Amino acid sequence: MKNIWRTGVIFAAINFLALAIHWLFQFIVSPQLGGAQGEYGLIQFTIAFITFLGIPLQIASQAITHYIARFHFSGDDARLHGLLAGCRKFLFYVTIAGSIIAIVLIKPLGDYFKILRTSLTFVALVVSIGGLWASYFTMLCQGLGWFKRLALIGLLSAVLRVLFGGITTKIWPLAEWAVAASAFMLLANLVLLAWKKEFPKKTEKIISPWTPEFIQFLIVSAAWAIGSNCFGQGDLLVAKKFFSNEEMDAYSSAGLFARALPTAVGPLLIILFTHRSSQHHHGDALAEQLKLVGLYAAGLLVGAACLYEFRGFALHQLRRDTPDAAAMVGHLAGTMVFVGLVQAIGTWALASRWIKISILYGALGIGYWLALLFLGKSTGQLLHVMFVAAGIAFAVLFAVWLVAMRLHKIGAPEES
Repeated sequence: MKNIWRTGVIFAAINFLALAIHWLFQFIVSPQLGGAQGEYGLIQFTIAFITFLGIPLQIASQAITHYIARFHFSGDDARLHGLLAGCRKFLFYVTIAGSIIAIVLIKPLGDYFKILRTSLTFVALVVSIGGLWASYFTMLCQGLGWFKRLALIGLLSAVLRVLFGGITTKIWPLAEWAVAASAFMLLANLVLLAWKKEFPKKTEKIISPWTPEFIQFLIVSAAWAIGSNCFGQGDLLVAKKFFSNEEMDAYSSAGLFARALPTAVGPLLIILFTHRSSQHHHGDALAEQLKLVGLYAAGLLVGAACLYEFRGFALHQLRRDTPDAAAMVGHLAGTMVFVGLVQAIGTWALASRWIKISILYGALGIGYWLALLFLGKSTGQLLHVMFVAAGIAFAVLFAVWLVAMRLHKIGAPEES
């Protein structure tokens, strides 16, 4: 994993191409939904809703990825294969549990956030369960450093989404079919079967992951996953609860591009997490990681400036270039810069095993979402609270991160 920032640039470039194809999906689907108020907003909200339902497996996958990377790059193959065997069993049960949780919670949560169509609730459940079962492939690729294959899956997923969503919404212009495209695109994970021979070999010696250290990291991963989802998607849940269909369409249109800022440079954090998880924390490795973070931050800032400059063009491609949507882009872009920077620090802390900072990140994420829920009951209020709350969260977390760096905590696990 030498020159990880170069690997990060290549990986991010390929994923940006995939993101552009996902935008093409939006540009095709949005006009095909016609003028029906609320349909487009329903798509964005439902996808965010599905992401929250997948939090249990996100927690497990992040913890397991950390340990796979740790033993893979240490060259401890026997330990790696035994651990993988134990983790497969663990992931299987977590996936079943996550599926049951999704089935139980989707109706009451759907009612709370005003998903009033049973058909859309059912589609959300199918996509949620499919995503749970597909995430094992992502975890395997990331932990073993198979970034090119992960990028290939991302590209193929985007193409499948465009094909399925473009055809189905042309025939049936409903949010259900656009959301169902997110389930169809999961079939791209099957491409990994072409490298089946390179999968870690099965072993008779199964090593249980349930050590005190792993349990502690699993708890910290829970804080990280909850914080990341609250920062990245929490505003859509709040908007759906309080906004009218017309307001939701405008907000979702503006938010689509603003939310793409951390998504576009997010692959850099995937590589950062894997590299720091492999216990490369000092010297040249640290310098490479800081370059990666610098590149990530620069990407956020440049992306926000470009988005603001071309907001009219971008919204026109969605056929949703209303004055309300255009006015929201600047506020949302600024917020997402703060959110992206907060997520970078949170990822650094988790990979470094900085327990207290990771828990602080999760607490800040929950506080951010609660502030939106109680204070963001109109578009103007929500936009203002988001920007201020994200800025405060970044200031607090950045200050704590700087103190940790100055105290030479790099590479040393914190005591709980």
